[in-house]
Amino acid sequence: MPTYVYEILDANGNPTGETFEATQLMREKPLTSDPTSGRPCRRAIVAPNIAGKWSPLKAKSALSNKNLERMGFTKYERKGQGYMERVAGKKGPKTLGGND
Repeated sequence: MPTYVYEILDANGNPTGETFEATQLMREKPLTSDPTSGRPCRRAIVAPNIAGKWSPLKAKSALSNKNLERMGFTKYERKGQGYMERVAGKKGPKTLGGND
C-alpha cells in the first residue's frame, strides 16, 4: 500500500507548511481533511522514494568491502598519515606507505 503525503490548508485553501502521511489503497479517494485534527488538506505532489539501481541506498551497499572483494577489486583505507591498509580484496600488498 502506498504512503501519501498530505498538506494542511488554511482557511483560504493555501498550504500552511504542515504535512502528514497516510497509508491508503490506490483506489481510495484522496483525503479532504486531516483525520486527527479535522483541518482541510490536499494530497501533496512529492518525488517517490524508490531504491533504484543508482539510488544512494544501493550505492552504499555496492561499495561495501564484501561486495568490492567479490567483484575482484582491492580497497585500501587510510590508517595514519602516509600509511594505508588493505581492507578488501586479496591482490596487492597488505599495506602501502609507512616503513614497509
